[in-house]
Amino acid sequence: MIRAIHIDDEPHNHRELARVLAATCPQVSILGQALNAAEGQALYQQYGPDLIFLDIEMPGTNGFQFLESIQPLRAEVIFVTAYDQYAIQAIRFAALDYLLKPVSPKDLTAAVAKVQEKILARLGNQQLQLLLENLRNPQQQPKIALPSADRVDFVEPDQLIRCQSDNTYTYVHLADGSKMLVTKSLREFSIMLSPYGFIRTHQSHLVNRKYVRSLLKRDGDSLLLTDGTLVPISLRQKAEVLAALK
Repeated sequence: MIRAIHIDDEPHNHRELARVLAATCPQVSILGQALNAAEGQALYQQYGPDLIFLDIEMPGTNGFQFLESIQPLRAEVIFVTAYDQYAIQAIRFAALDYLLKPVSPKDLTAAVAKVQEKILARLGNQQLQLLLENLRNPQQQPKIALPSADRVDFVEPDQLIRCQSDNTYTYVHLADGSKMLVTKSLREFSIMLSPYGFIRTHQSHLVNRKYVRSLLKRDGDSLLLTDGTLVPISLRQKAEVLAALK
């Protein structure tokens, strides 16, 4: 049984989440519901839950500030929020789960399953600490969580040379010469990294502009990277790549 609390300033969101959980995730027990951060702190201290369902935008203290107030954190977190581009980007960087309102039963089931795995592996708190560190230092380049089969590595975007798709996983090539198979899709990396100078050159390739040595126009267009790798440029992506390299 996963022992959970829910913090959200809208009572109807409490009722809706409880309804969907009862129908799809019977392994989750909601121990208490809070309408603000102060009530949430009291519930957290009272129950010591395994999981917190947490709204981000709340009057007074928001969800991120609430997390800062209960350090050290000993629970997993699923954010339940309306669309907020900055908040969701920060959550993605830390490889954490979020649900958009109204909550989809399918997405809820998937998020709870991931939390269940994290509770067993105890990887989640490291990723939450990364989220809070990134939010505390918005002027610095954020670190990214790279979850693989047996660990989570934390790196800055500048350390990534390129990413290559492998079905629903991605091979990440780092500046130190190492390579990791990460349990994220290339599409997820593209969304996260495009603001940091990464270019989608092909359906299967994403490169860091910092490591582009030259553009080769023979035998089909490609990019030569500083590590000697040749990365193809698809016809569909050619105009976008050329614009990004100007």
